[in-house]
Amino acid sequence: VDFSECDFVLKKMSSGAGDLRQRKKQNCTESGKMAPEERNKENSKLGRSPKYMLIQRFAKLFFGCLAAVTSGMMYAVYLSTYHERKFWFSSRQELEREITFQGDSAIYYSFYKELLKAPSFERGVYELTHNNKTVSLKTINAVQQMTLYPELIASVLYQASGSEEVIEPVYFYIGIVFGLQGIYVTALFVTSWVMSGTWLAGMLTVAWFIINRTDTTRIDYSIPSRENWALPYFACQVAALTGYLKKNLNCSAEKFCYLLVNASTYTFMMMWEYSHYLLFVQAVSLFLLDSFALAQTEKVHEVYKIYLFSLFLGYLLQFENSALLVSPLLSLVAALMLSKCLQMNMKKSTFMSRLLKIMYIYLVLTVAVTLNFLLKMFIPHKENEHLLKFIEVKLGLNTTKNFTMNWLLCQESLQAPSQDFFLRLTQSSLLPFYILVLIICLFSVTQVIFRRICGEPLKETVKLEDGRIGERPEIVYHVIHTILLGCLAMCLEGMKYLWTPYVCMLAAFGVCSPELWMTLFKWLRLKAVHPILLALILSMAVPTIIGFSLWKEFFPRIMTELTELQEFYDPDTVELMTWIKRQAPVAAVFAGSPQLMGVIKLCTGWMVSSLPLYNDDDLLKRNENIYQIYSKRSAEDIYKILTSYKANFLVIEDSICNEVGPVRGCRVKDLLDIANGHVVCEEGDNYAYSKYGRFCHEIKMNYSPYVNYFTRVYWNRSYFVYRINTVISFQS
Repeated sequence: VDFSECDFVLKKMSSGAGDLRQRKKQNCTESGKMAPEERNKENSKLGRSPKYMLIQRFAKLFFGCLAAVTSGMMYAVYLSTYHERKFWFSSRQELEREITFQGDSAIYYSFYKELLKAPSFERGVYELTHNNKTVSLKTINAVQQMTLYPELIASVLYQASGSEEVIEPVYFYIGIVFGLQGIYVTALFVTSWVMSGTWLAGMLTVAWFIINRTDTTRIDYSIPSRENWALPYFACQVAALTGYLKKNLNCSAEKFCYLLVNASTYTFMMMWEYSHYLLFVQAVSLFLLDSFALAQTEKVHEVYKIYLFSLFLGYLLQFENSALLVSPLLSLVAALMLSKCLQMNMKKSTFMSRLLKIMYIYLVLTVAVTLNFLLKMFIPHKENEHLLKFIEVKLGLNTTKNFTMNWLLCQESLQAPSQDFFLRLTQSSLLPFYILVLIICLFSVTQVIFRRICGEPLKETVKLEDGRIGERPEIVYHVIHTILLGCLAMCLEGMKYLWTPYVCMLAAFGVCSPELWMTLFKWLRLKAVHPILLALILSMAVPTIIGFSLWKEFFPRIMTELTELQEFYDPDTVELMTWIKRQAPVAAVFAGSPQLMGVIKLCTGWMVSSLPLYNDDDLLKRNENIYQIYSKRSAEDIYKILTSYKANFLVIEDSICNEVGPVRGCRVKDLLDIANGHVVCEEGDNYAYSKYGRFCHEIKMNYSPYVNYFTRVYWNRSYFVYRINTVISFQS
């Protein structure tokens, strides 16, 4: 190979984005051969032998990996200890432990229990895919509808590892989740380490993640939730993608990162039904990265192929899930691949090719939107229609009196983030440093984009003294990614659990990166102090100072959490579950709020009339109908609703019936009154009208006609249980 000719060709092609396609092959040939020679020259100048440098690199890698693994293990142990202190798990009976799983978490764990009770794994999977023992009058494919692949994996591991005689099923289950959280933290550690070059950034990432645990994870509130299973795999994918996007990566490292991106992307998609939306955000980040010619085009398009492969496998293994076919991810990737084909087939340096480059972003977006519209026209899908309706109402494009939509809008996780959220991030010094790092990176990226527009090529190797952190594709990707996730988090507080962990990672990388400080000093044009020396000093001093301040302020609080004995005990719910198991017929069907039905299904195994799931239109309609027990409807109306679902027992919760919510209009009974037209709003005043009293109040009075339809069979301070009469007597 004549390297002088190659250099000439590369310089000639640098005016467009086409030069980036040539670099992938060079990374595995020329750069792989030239890099050791350049290193040897540098080492000889510094008086260091190659053997010394090899030992130094190995020691750095060994201690960094040790710190990453130790951080993940310590975080998993911390979560386990905190959980034990909060719920006193080891001293509870099985029923009391299961009550700690609330809402949808109870449903997920109940199916894990059913898998373990099945005579064989195959039989257990069949019963879940043809489940008619959970919801009355409805046969569901629970594996598809509730994404139960985590429970399938956990049950296989529990039985295959012979853990039945060693550990109880509940400890094994939550242990896996806590272990995955440890992997989550380790992946964030590695990402920050790869970006900054020092594992000090990883330590700071972990510290910020744990201190801001309220805003980085939902593990405290819902252990079996799908995102607690899925997000660790996404973090691994991001770590691998960060390494894959780096310049001058040797062949073995590139192949390893590529395989890890493949495996983690597919696993992530199988663990969470909404994973393709998060991957869509990532695909948009890569699309913008490639559009401004800041990354190797071939690498970016390899990631697009991984998306297609994962969507295809997911569609097949998720029982032909049509939601994946109409997902925006598939439409965007297909549009990107089509645009690439047009560019490749177009003759270069022609008017049409130049016009195509200018219109590239517009072309991709137009094709993606058109393709998505066509797919939704021809492919039947219902899974995510409620999500689109919610977005319309949330953005003010539509108004509705629908109970389910208004109930979702009232959920705290779907509100805009509160001031307390930003205050907590500021108190831990995370937000100020994130904003500083983001501003520096954004300005540097803007400079690079301007240079690319002017025809200046990117440097193959960015050195510390260059002060061009915006030329590193992995940095640009993370800047775009955190901005997009941040925009979502500013709209919905629940999205902060996706955004804040990467805020921790990016802020830690920035303060520990000499390149970032050098970029800043390059702008300031420091002359009094050598900028490289000052950048190296600050990259060590600033994170050290931050670490000591965090240790002094927050370490005592964390230790107090672990030593303080909390108590979670709900005697009324325990009594209710005990009564159901002892007194209710085995074939009984219970009706009540979806959240309580999930707990009843888990703790007793009895059939219920509704579930706390919001991805199925029929279940959403059931939930709304059964919630009518808290509305101003007649006894006859409620009786007809309950008997239409073959319910035998009705459970009324005093906490919902007498709810005093902080936001008036967001209580369940208020939303029902609005949906039923029992409230009229005029000039800020609410006028209620209905010839019937509130059902949950009236039924407690034990007078006709309520006693004709319902008979009270059990009650305590929190719950009232009524048998739904099959033979109606109208005697007063």
